[in-house]
Amino acid sequence: MPESRLDSLVPEQIHALGHDFVTPAHTHPQGHLVYPATGVLSMVTDAGSWIAPPNRTVWIPAGFSHQHRAHGMTDMRIMFIPKYLAHLLPAHPVVLVVSPLARQAALTLTGDDSRVTAARNRLRRVLIDDLAAAAEQPLHLPEPHDERLQAVTHLVQHNMAEPVTLGALGKKIGASERTLSRLFHRETGMSFRQWRAQLRVHHAMLLLAEGRSVTDTSIACGWANPSAFIDAFTDLVGMTPGSYSRSLQSARPAEH
Repeated sequence: MPESRLDSLVPEQIHALGHDFVTPAHTHPQGHLVYPATGVLSMVTDAGSWIAPPNRTVWIPAGFSHQHRAHGMTDMRIMFIPKYLAHLLPAHPVVLVVSPLARQAALTLTGDDSRVTAARNRLRRVLIDDLAAAAEQPLHLPEPHDERLQAVTHLVQHNMAEPVTLGALGKKIGASERTLSRLFHRETGMSFRQWRAQLRVHHAMLLLAEGRSVTDTSIACGWANPSAFIDAFTDLVGMTPGSYSRSLQSARPAEH
């Protein structure tokens, strides 16, 4: 690929973010990968939020308004992708699995590397080829826009340890269960139970990243018992909570 096609490519970036740091909402004219070499990042858009621990990366196509939030001390790596490679990735924001190969490519591209431009271009191609073969992860939590649904989701988010039914939530905000159920399907593409399970798993990922035990996390997120938590977490994340915690530990020694 001629290097002239990459002349305007924004250089890779490293940002050290403190716990709970939130970036302003912004857009980029180029698609980019956001990878937390350490810590956990959430990426928020008008369409919802995505979670990325160090074994995941978030792909954000050009032009999507978004902001990042750090959970724990986070080493955020950003890699802008030229158009001829960006088309190999989805046209919407998505979380992708980071293999050991992709991780090393990301760390090398964003590290203190003296490789010539052609070598960096080849390394970037290896990264994209590897990520393009990775399955999309169901770690997207849609954000509803209807005021009644927003009231329900806020109630759930502030009291996950004691889950209540959609009917009981409807009584608190003055809407019927049938109406809310229909709205959930229309605005999120999920049932209320599916949306709440996604929310619980998102929150569980953050608690586990902070070092909380599987049992404590299951209680804090409202599961009746650790077994139910493990089953739900594994269905969405593709690994057990214990395996997820160990993967975070193995990913922490990042190169700076």
